[in-house]
Amino acid sequence: MSAPVGVLALQGNVPEHLDALRACGADARPVRRPSELAEVAGLVLPGGESTTLSKLLEAFELLEPLRERLRAGMPAFGSCAGMILLAREAVDARPDQHQLGALDITVRRNAFGRQVQSFETDLAVTGIAGGPVRAVFIRAPWVESTGRGVEVLARVPGTVRGPASGKIVAVRQGPVLATAFHPEQTGDARLHDLFLRQVRDRVTSAG
Repeated sequence: MSAPVGVLALQGNVPEHLDALRACGADARPVRRPSELAEVAGLVLPGGESTTLSKLLEAFELLEPLRERLRAGMPAFGSCAGMILLAREAVDARPDQHQLGALDITVRRNAFGRQVQSFETDLAVTGIAGGPVRAVFIRAPWVESTGRGVEVLARVPGTVRGPASGKIVAVRQGPVLATAFHPEQTGDARLHDLFLRQVRDRVTSAG
């Protein structure tokens, strides 16, 4: 695709997301400045630490430009901390954490517990052909509730015991996609390809 896409490059798994997007044929670029944000047709918000990312968005003067682009319909894909930032509300987040409000969801931060409780499982994801997606959860959130217009793409399987069973871990609302897990960690770029299809659709509809 000709329209460049960006990966928010302030913290987190930036190289892995860039590699996955490039494996899908995208012109993928790191984004650290408002001028770089203005050049891309879509943006990936990677995993990392949501409070830190929130502060860095403000420090790098990206917070309001990013909110404006999202309000204008820019496609975005958030994984783990990226999902938290894209949400309307985050339970257990610091009171001063900024929310981008691009998804009408409430997420619970670090819902799966500490890093030692990280795990992997196979997920059936709506819109992804070719079998289950291997999902890596690292201090991950889950979605507590969704508003109208939010499509649930994946839940933790019932075979996973405990409070996580059945929890929502992938959603889409319009051009914005988010996962509680880390698709960039597995070498499976199908979710990145889904995001890029949304970018292409947006670019085409914009003329």
